[in-house]
Amino acid sequence: MEEIKEGLTCKGVAERLTLGVTRMLESMPGVMDVRFVEREPAEKRCLQSWEQRNACVLPEDLRDFYLTTDGFTLTWSAKLEKDCVPLGCMVLNSVSKLRPLCQSMSMFSLPNAPSLADLDWDEDQAEEPESGPAEPHFDSRSRIFELDPCCGNGKVCLVYKNCLKGVVAQQCEVWFLDRSLYWHFLTPTFTAYYRLMITHLGLPEWQYAFTPYGPSPQAKWASLYRPLTFHSESTVADPAGEPPVNKLDPSKAFRSKAKLPAPKKKQSAQGGGGATAKGLGGGSGRQSGSRR
Repeated sequence: MEEIKEGLTCKGVAERLTLGVTRMLESMPGVMDVRFVEREPAEKRCLQSWEQRNACVLPEDLRDFYLTTDGFTLTWSAKLEKDCVPLGCMVLNSVSKLRPLCQSMSMFSLPNAPSLADLDWDEDQAEEPESGPAEPHFDSRSRIFELDPCCGNGKVCLVYKNCLKGVVAQQCEVWFLDRSLYWHFLTPTFTAYYRLMITHLGLPEWQYAFTPYGPSPQAKWASLYRPLTFHSESTVADPAGEPPVNKLDPSKAFRSKAKLPAPKKKQSAQGGGGATAKGLGGGSGRQSGSRR
């Protein structure tokens, strides 16, 4: 009985953490092998050590998440004919793997090799973004930590901007760094990103839906499993950022049209033949009269 109760308790915790997406995936046709990795909560001293070491304050929602589970991993597969193909993957790094981006990417590089900081332009030459928040920097102006490795298709990062040496950073955002090392803003908070990840079911390259070029053609077929989502952005035609609507002009849509004349009914073959014979008979009578 105790084992059954523990199993039910763990299943309830998993459903709360995944917002019920595990149950939804198991009910979808063609989906199989749904796996959620259970982890122990992180210790408070580990969170405090991370903040002191990196001079950053973890946001309250991310702190609560780590005090519930030290990281997150959920995977699922799809059945294609007789094969089981791994498809969905949702990952959030544990506290120990929440490392600075430049450190994780330059760990195996040569001492004099170019670094990510060399990609930043001068402030005079840098182009200001047309709209949206300012992009992060790879140098000391931003403190960037890898939140999700994205299976090698990019990196989701926790970004602290406008950092000063010796000052503890307070505010952070969630950004996506694609494989071309371009930044794309995702969400202002960790909770918003967590819900976004659950909504997209961890499908391949789902983060590229928030880029101008979108997912690769190889990953687009997986969108068949994605539920309907709504994502609107402000455009040049609609700078206010209002959601697009279908504009209907009643004067044009319901404008009266001239009625076409009804087509005449065709006469039957028998009636037509009789009329023709009658006409021929009348014609022959007139001709005989004129001869007289």
